[in-house]
Amino acid sequence: MNRILVIDDDTELCELLCDYLTPEGFEIETVNEAHAGVEKALAVEYGLVVLDVMLPGMSGFDVLRHIREKSKVPVIMLTARGDDIDRIVGLEMGADDYLPKPFNPRELVARIRAIQRRAEAPVEKEESTAESVPRLLIGDLELNGGTREVRRNGEAIELTAVEFTLLEVLMRSAGKVIEREELVRKVLGRRLSPYDRSIDVHVSSLRKKLGNRIGDSERIKTVRGVGYLYADSSEEPHA
Repeated sequence: MNRILVIDDDTELCELLCDYLTPEGFEIETVNEAHAGVEKALAVEYGLVVLDVMLPGMSGFDVLRHIREKSKVPVIMLTARGDDIDRIVGLEMGADDYLPKPFNPRELVARIRAIQRRAEAPVEKEESTAESVPRLLIGDLELNGGTREVRRNGEAIELTAVEFTLLEVLMRSAGKVIEREELVRKVLGRRLSPYDRSIDVHVSSLRKKLGNRIGDSERIKTVRGVGYLYADSSEEPHA
């Protein structure tokens, strides 16, 4: 998990990240060109990829698309400050998180650590862990915490690491509203900041992949101004 690939054509930024992240215990490799970045990301097992949106030869979105075709490696996108469209597009395409440029390297470390914690413990310690309750079944959906697999009516559904954790948190509280602030803390490992739509985009992606309804009920209901609720069913969630 500590091996990180940085794909960014800004050589000075790459050097800065190497200088800052290496003492933090990370092994950093950098690539300054998009096509080479794709090849590297798919040829070597990394714990995380830091990917810039603006790259020569191919956009960061295209790089992300090629990576997601074959890998679930966590990806943090670097976007222009204030460019909400880039952030939303990146999240919709499977990025785990984003960070607007310019940024404080400490913030990047915090985001990386949050992803590490999520990978090691998908649901917070006060809740049942994947080892103690490996399987959840609600309606047509089965979630296996041990193998991190999701099936709908027996058919496997491909989810990103963030989407899986989000779904697990929602299913464990099926029938109850979870506030956006709580979801951001449990799923993304950070506080909700003003105008941050990350969790909303991940919920939207889940809806697309899982189907928006369970029978006559909306699968993941938006409770305006509060948060989200995963629909309960006549069959209680069980392990």
